[in-house]
Amino acid sequence: MSEQLTDNPKQHPTGNAQKDPEDWVTGDEPMTGAQASYLQTLSEEAGETFDPGLTKTQASERIDALQDKTGRGD
Repeated sequence: MSEQLTDNPKQHPTGNAQKDPEDWVTGDEPMTGAQASYLQTLSEEAGETFDPGLTKTQASERIDALQDKTGRGD
């Protein structure tokens, strides 16, 4: 008889999204198109320069910082 999982990650989709960017397997790959688009918007709102050469990890960290600065993270 197979074991049943008591905590299905699909039932908690946001909990699964909280992984530290430093632990991402693909964190050193170029940022995604969605990250680039959102980061460019945040950069413009914050009066900051947009860097299109960031990795996924760097973009995530930059998004967090700019959300704090612009108040979008609230």
